[in-house]
Amino acid sequence: QVQLVESGGGLVQAGGSLRLSCAASGNFFAIIGMGWYRQAPGKQRELVAGAEYGDFVKGRFTMTRDENSVYLQMNNLQPEDTAVYYCAAEALLDRDGSPVEYWGQGTLVTVSS
Repeated sequence: QVQLVESGGGLVQAGGSLRLSCAASGNFFAIIGMGWYRQAPGKQRELVAGAEYGDFVKGRFTMTRDENSVYLQMNNLQPEDTAVYYCAAEALLDRDGSPVEYWGQGTLVTVSS
C-alpha cells in the first residue's frame, strides 16, 4: 500500500504563491508516476500537472519530483485557482505487478481577490 501525504495549502491573496508538497510512503516496489489534480466546488476533478500541465496553468505552476516526493510551485495564483488539490501516484507494489493508482487526502488552496 501507498500513503500520500500532502502539505502546503492555505489562504493566499491573488497574485501570491504557494508550494504544495506530497510524500509517498508505504510498502511498494516503485513509484512510477506522480502528479497533481484539483477539484473546485461544483466542478469535476481536473489535471493540474503530470505528464503535461492543465491548459489553465499558462506557465504559472511548476511541478518537480524528487524520488518519492512531488512538489507544485504555484505562482500568480488567482481566485479561480481555489480548489482542493490532490496528489496522485502510480505505484508498483511488486516488480511484476500492474500499476496501482493512489490519491492523497487533498489540501485546500484558497485564493482571495
